[in-house]
Amino acid sequence: MRRKRNPALKIIVFSLIFICICLLLYVIFAQSAKDRATSLVDEFYQYEKAGNFGGSWTLFHPLMKQQFSQEDYIQKRAHVFMQDFGVKTFSYTVGKAHHLKNWTFSKKAPKFKSTYKIPITQTFKSEFGIFTIHQDVYVVEEKDKKYILWSYSD
Repeated sequence: MRRKRNPALKIIVFSLIFICICLLLYVIFAQSAKDRATSLVDEFYQYEKAGNFGGSWTLFHPLMKQQFSQEDYIQKRAHVFMQDFGVKTFSYTVGKAHHLKNWTFSKKAPKFKSTYKIPITQTFKSEFGIFTIHQDVYVVEEKDKKYILWSYSD
């Protein structure tokens, strides 16, 4: 005698397998907000390393763009690093991202509710020897877009 299989059980098993596959794909392919912030900082410094200061400027938050125009930024970055220091390129490391609540860009700027602080180390080989710059870079999200900021607060 053959047992009848319950069609509801088949649906439940199929649904559970489908959900497990979806969760596995999500875990494999989805980046966390922290990872996306770190990737943006890496993209910024890839532009900088290539001497594409206009490209890196486009990743700035509008508050940063108020600090200097794109043309001014390109001229100053190229002048300071390439001309003054005689640097052709640099290496950099991106540190571990730390989540901050209520961070502010400057004393006069509004607070950002969710910010990632990411330490950067740039190493330059120049006419004056090897020197290193340590700087914290901040990533905020507004209207589903992430932006780079530097701190201008005390």
